[in-house]
Amino acid sequence: MQLFNRDAISGAVKLDQDALAAIEDGFRALGRGDVVQPPILSMAIEESNGEVDVKTAHIRGFERFAIKVSPGFFDNPKLGLPSLNGLMMVFSAKTGLVDAVLFDEGYLTAVRTALAGAIAAKYLSREHSRRVAVLGAGEQAELQVQALELVRDIDTVDVWARRHDAAEAYAERMRAQGLTVNVHDGIKAACAQADIIVTTTPSRTPILTAQDLPEGVHVTAMGSDSPDKRELDESVMIRADAFVCDTRAQSQTNGELKVFSRGARQGSNDSSGSPGFGADGEPPFRIYELGRVIAEGQRLRVSDASITVCDLTGTGVQDTAIANFALGRLMG
Repeated sequence: MQLFNRDAISGAVKLDQDALAAIEDGFRALGRGDVVQPPILSMAIEESNGEVDVKTAHIRGFERFAIKVSPGFFDNPKLGLPSLNGLMMVFSAKTGLVDAVLFDEGYLTAVRTALAGAIAAKYLSREHSRRVAVLGAGEQAELQVQALELVRDIDTVDVWARRHDAAEAYAERMRAQGLTVNVHDGIKAACAQADIIVTTTPSRTPILTAQDLPEGVHVTAMGSDSPDKRELDESVMIRADAFVCDTRAQSQTNGELKVFSRGARQGSNDSSGSPGFGADGEPPFRIYELGRVIAEGQRLRVSDASITVCDLTGTGVQDTAIANFALGRLMG
């Protein structure tokens, strides 16, 4: 068994085309049905404003599978500590023995999350997309744009964040990377000219509505990854010409589709369903999964005016894919 720390891992794994291809291959395998992926094991630690997720998947034909433990303790910045942490245990798919432990402190999760956003944009956004609106100003707000540059010629970023000073600090960091960055006080203004919108917040209430969407935009929603988080108003999904998620099951429990579940409508006296909802609680639109879009070559954007939405909750297949990729780089 080999142990690798964050410095070694971050030195070997970057946001590059090879890493992008590794995550894309993982999604493609998921779309073909070549993945065994159990539900997320999730535990809340409410008294510390924390949560812990455990994700795993086996990709048939891969030498190894990973089990990732990912804590998020969101009061940590007040203590001078990072909010996110974690590690990946990597096992042989032939013997079940531990091959390596990757003490990445959440680095690989951040990388594979950003790459998933880029993959969504590769298949769903307009090919000539150059301008991205980012809602949020944290780590993913920065990494998502860097990853997008692998698939689109991004030159302009419009940013909104709840804290104006955080948005200004983000803008300075991104300008240092050669991008034109505009800071906005409102979401509608930030999104007005966007080719791509990326939501990267821990919001518990919707922040983006259909009225904020310009014609032809693609939306990637990253922040809703637990039952109590939401970034998209249901009008966004209803308005979309194509709605895609990483997995329907996860989107219905942790992601944006949970608003359409029967449980989300309990207490309503409207037996016919509230506006936009079917009587059976099903959403009034077709749901696509990103892996199948890739594996089957589905073309969901039928014109430059199409609006597409992708809800990414983070999957175990991404963790196994990035862990195998990392070990390939680390072990030669």
